Amino acid sequence: MTLLRPTAEAACAGRAVRRPGTGRALTVLALLAVGALIPLLGPAAALHGTGETAAPGTAGVALLRTALFAALAVPLGELFVERLARGLPGAPADRPRDWTPYALGVGFLAALGLALEVASGSPVTHHVTHHLTGMDVGGLRRTRDGLLALFEVNAFLVAGLCALSRRPGTRLWPLAAVIVAEALRAHPPAEYFAPAGSLLTLVHLTCAALWTGGLLHALRVLRRWRSAGTAGAALLGRYARVAAALFAAVTATGVCSTLRRMPSGTLLDHLATTAYGRALLAKVLLVAAAALLALAARGRLRRATGAAERGGPAAPDTAPPPDLPTARTPLTAYAPARAEIAALGVAVALSGLLTALPLPAR
Repeated sequence: MTLLRPTAEAACAGRAVRRPGTGRALTVLALLAVGALIPLLGPAAALHGTGETAAPGTAGVALLRTALFAALAVPLGELFVERLARGLPGAPADRPRDWTPYALGVGFLAALGLALEVASGSPVTHHVTHHLTGMDVGGLRRTRDGLLALFEVNAFLVAGLCALSRRPGTRLWPLAAVIVAEALRAHPPAEYFAPAGSLLTLVHLTCAALWTGGLLHALRVLRRWRSAGTAGAALLGRYARVAAALFAAVTATGVCSTLRRMPSGTLLDHLATTAYGRALLAKVLLVAAAALLALAARGRLRRATGAAERGGPAAPDTAPPPDLPTARTPLTAYAPARAEIAALGVAVALSGLLTALPLPAR
């Protein structure tokens, strides 16, 4: 009978061990579902009542762009945070599992899907069986969009090979090439002063990828280092200082890009009456929410670090599990930072949606 009736302490311990893992899995699934629903259902919602018409398969293109942007953020963020962690005093050698190979695989498939869309002349995600036979894959070399699409496919392939090699840090260069290709694709030569637009997109996409991917990996490292609170707090502090500059660059380039596409005299009208403006407004609100959450996380980190340096109050006799830090530890910044990465993930999905929506008429 004793074996069949575990003690209350054992049951509580079992719940404490199971609950964090289950919660993380459900959170990841929920975020992936939201990330997929935004590009899939977003075009119809954004276009409703505007009188605009989107091309067939816009939802599929938006989903592929979202996957491509996420595939850029994850490996760049891992490289960024690993460089920040270099030389930290007392930093454990333990690291979370590398997600880069999986992300690059997703990026390769997304880039391949977008290349097939260019080859078919219409999105392959829309009536796939009708377009596969009419694809002119060899014709990709004859157009600018086709060359850029092929370049991105090959760049993701090279980045994956670099990640699996003895020098995984070399994956930085093909990923940088993908960002350059995306900046050129977003601003064709016919656009007014296209080089300026490409430069703005280059800086915006780079900083956004480092901010989002870096925060994701920093939180994963912080969770792995939860028993080494000082090193984790130092890493998060280093990331926070750079993230402030990244946020400033994302904001400045975003404002400039918006003004290039929607002049200040018609900006408010476009934000309310065009699909592009509605999606852009939602993205701006999410980025603003992420910035506020970042400030909350940094404030908690400063207060906890200050209390630790002053030799704050002693920990209670019955301490909670490491996954549930007390308010006295630097890990209290973890909760708002998790909400921040969730907001940034949805912003990435909205970025993918923006690339597929029709631009407002100037």
